[in-house]
Amino acid sequence: MWLVVARTPPPDAPYWPGRRWLAAVDALVWPLLWVLVVRHAPVPVGVVGPVVAALAVLSATGRLHRAMWVNHRYRFTTWRWGRVVAALVVVGAVLKLAMSG
Repeated sequence: MWLVVARTPPPDAPYWPGRRWLAAVDALVWPLLWVLVVRHAPVPVGVVGPVVAALAVLSATGRLHRAMWVNHRYRFTTWRWGRVVAALVVVGAVLKLAMSG
């Protein structure tokens, strides 16, 4: 039996001056980082490299469209993952302090 639950869409993101251009930069940087990570892999990646590059281009075009023309629906990737990285850094610092004392 399938259960279908319709979620309400998130509210529109608040607009502020410069948001559109900052979102465009955010939309292009993350797919570019994917390509750079795969290109600088320590082992040969074979066909995975061109596939990741093609998927990154597709992702970048969709993200750029959302960032520039549907800006009220764009969510910043840097903000989302920055919070995760910051939490991991704090946990690491607490563990380092706990182990040294």
